[in-house]
Amino acid sequence: MKTFLSTLIIFLFGTLLRAQTDSSQFYFKKGMEEKGARRYLVASNYFDKTIKINPKFTDAYIENGSVNLEMKRVDAAKEFFLKANQLQSDHPVATRELTSLYFNNHQYKKAIDLAQRCKTCTDADRIIAISYFNLEDYGKAITGLKKVIEKNPNDVEAVYDLGRSYLEQDDYKNAVPEYQKAVALNPTRNTWMYELGLLYYNIGDFKNALSYFIMAEKAGYTKSNDFYENIGFAYLNTGDVVSGIKNLSTVLERNPNSKQLLQDIAQAMYSAKHYDDALNYYQKLLLLNPKDASALYMAGMAFLKKGQKEKGQAMCDKAIDMDPSLAKNRQKRGENIGL
Repeated sequence: MKTFLSTLIIFLFGTLLRAQTDSSQFYFKKGMEEKGARRYLVASNYFDKTIKINPKFTDAYIENGSVNLEMKRVDAAKEFFLKANQLQSDHPVATRELTSLYFNNHQYKKAIDLAQRCKTCTDADRIIAISYFNLEDYGKAITGLKKVIEKNPNDVEAVYDLGRSYLEQDDYKNAVPEYQKAVALNPTRNTWMYELGLLYYNIGDFKNALSYFIMAEKAGYTKSNDFYENIGFAYLNTGDVVSGIKNLSTVLERNPNSKQLLQDIAQAMYSAKHYDDALNYYQKLLLLNPKDASALYMAGMAFLKKGQKEKGQAMCDKAIDMDPSLAKNRQKRGENIGL
């Protein structure tokens, strides 16, 4: 009797299992048909039924993730791929899709971890390198990005990221050529043009800095106060005083009491030997602060350069009385030099 009952139970269990398998396969097949017909919502419903009948049907999770991606349901897709990955940790499709999803959603640490294990990710090296860049691990980013660019020199994002990585490490020499390549590959990126202009500015190449500032401006770069200030000083340092003052005046109109800007303009004018213009800005500084010894000293220097020695000397002496540390700017022969 016991043997008969055991046999019956096994038979019934096998029958039920076959029925469940048949049902899950039926709904899975229907889901695949609907997917092929691009009726993704209907397909997803069939895959849901498949999973409900057979929670360990890995391919049903994969396909459900796929159709949800088609419907732009990224979070739902990720959950299905995660479940497939739990059921089969080395599933090539689940690993590849999760790697891409983590990368596109700026979850760079997870993207790196999966990309390092993904055997079917043709862009694994690129994902890893760009992820390191976004995590500000510039040493590893540079190593990886160089390999990516070696395979595809036209990968503009990788080229820019390499240039920016060098910049973040203050390696201007290597940053400049990468920025040049990036701008050449994508001439619509006005931000890159402006950053390249700043690079040139920081190494004292004002001619090229001005060229890229103008290029960025023509490409629609938003002209903030910083932009007007940088392009203004680039003009001044290349000898175009009129254009320089025009741009810097825009900043001064917005912030007329900026002592630092007034001082920088005055110094630039003095260095360019435009002494009358320099005096104009030193006077503005003194109006803001009559006790500004440095401004008074440099105003005196400007008068000296103009040949008005008595007036200039008196102003320099008065400035030194106000701030004795300025005396160090005197030359041994008793003449004054600039700050």
